[in-house]
Amino acid sequence: MFMDKSKSWFSAIAPGILVAATGVGAGDLIFASFAGSNIGLSILWLAVLGALLKWVLAEGLARWQMGTNTTLLEGSTRHLPGITHWIFLIYLLIWSLGVGGALISACGVASAGLSDLIGLNISYRYWGVFHAILGYFFVIKGGYNLFEKLMSFFIVIMFITVIVTAIRIDPAWQDIISGLFVPRIPSGHENLIWSVGVIGGVGGTLTLLSYGYWIKEKGRNGAQGVRECRVDLTIGYGMTAIFGIAMIIIGSKTTITGTGARVALDLADQLETILGSPGKWIFLIGFWGAVFSSLLGVLQSVPYIFADFFFLRKGIVIADNPDFDLSGSKPYKIYLLCLGFIPIPMLWIQFDLVQTIYAMLGAVFLPMLAITLLIMNNKKQWIAKSFRNGPFTNSLLILTLMFFLYFVYLRYLN
Repeated sequence: MFMDKSKSWFSAIAPGILVAATGVGAGDLIFASFAGSNIGLSILWLAVLGALLKWVLAEGLARWQMGTNTTLLEGSTRHLPGITHWIFLIYLLIWSLGVGGALISACGVASAGLSDLIGLNISYRYWGVFHAILGYFFVIKGGYNLFEKLMSFFIVIMFITVIVTAIRIDPAWQDIISGLFVPRIPSGHENLIWSVGVIGGVGGTLTLLSYGYWIKEKGRNGAQGVRECRVDLTIGYGMTAIFGIAMIIIGSKTTITGTGARVALDLADQLETILGSPGKWIFLIGFWGAVFSSLLGVLQSVPYIFADFFFLRKGIVIADNPDFDLSGSKPYKIYLLCLGFIPIPMLWIQFDLVQTIYAMLGAVFLPMLAITLLIMNNKKQWIAKSFRNGPFTNSLLILTLMFFLYFVYLRYLN
């Protein structure tokens, strides 16, 4: 049953922070560092723009749910052609394999780096298997409340350690201010790809749908629910923007030339020359906290999406059955098991290839979501006027759609 028993301040704003933190993966961290290393601080404003565009998508999803009392998946099943649902299912299955492999690989790399510091030479693949098992049991045994507490712990770790690292490397504050408030597009095709990648890498892809299930856990609805969602999304994506800024700053102080699983560790080694051994520890702990929190977020939330889809095909709409325990259902548990363990063999595939697959799959989803929100949140027959998109929101959604289509063109077609 969807219930909110916690009264803590974090619990009140948790869904927005959870969806933002779940979207921070290893590829995003490394990409932002690469961008900072190759271009410098002039692109800091792009991290803010990326967080804003993801905020628009998540807010539109929440507004649909608050105005109709159905998740976006439930709404699309009712109103969009049936072929779109099967396309989405195929995409979900492929995406789950890619993201599962990418996140357990990243957890393995981060843990291997930390274990090396204390003289334990353990392969990142074994660490990846360990994190897959650990994440699965945390989710299956603890439910949402334990998940929320664990995520709050890891989010604090990743946020504080990365911010502390960015401050301790003594950045050029004047250049930071200029990079934030004087928008500039660097010249050169390669620099443009780096810049677009910074925007696209902030704040999640398909995991944005997870936000709908987390706000169900909180029992939000109506206009008050929209206001609460806007608050926690603003806090969550504000933190994500700061996190992205910090990674660009860290990258600007280093020269990153490696590839594969060693990239994050090479970055930590360079930070050791600047900050000493404690600086390397701090960064690796933050990196581990970021990728493990992302793994936990995916494991806990993505089975919601599959289970919701399964029951919708059976004619069962969760909105019509408020006491239905989606997370306790067999489809949820089966998908969690598959998501946790089927991607494990991807640990034996080249690390950067796995991360590239993950990035490509994520890039495909965002324009799909923007189109869906443009259709569903503008239909007066489907949603009340007070919850529909305004002209400004529609403009931002069109901008988001155009941006990600352009990113796909630059990155993969040009």
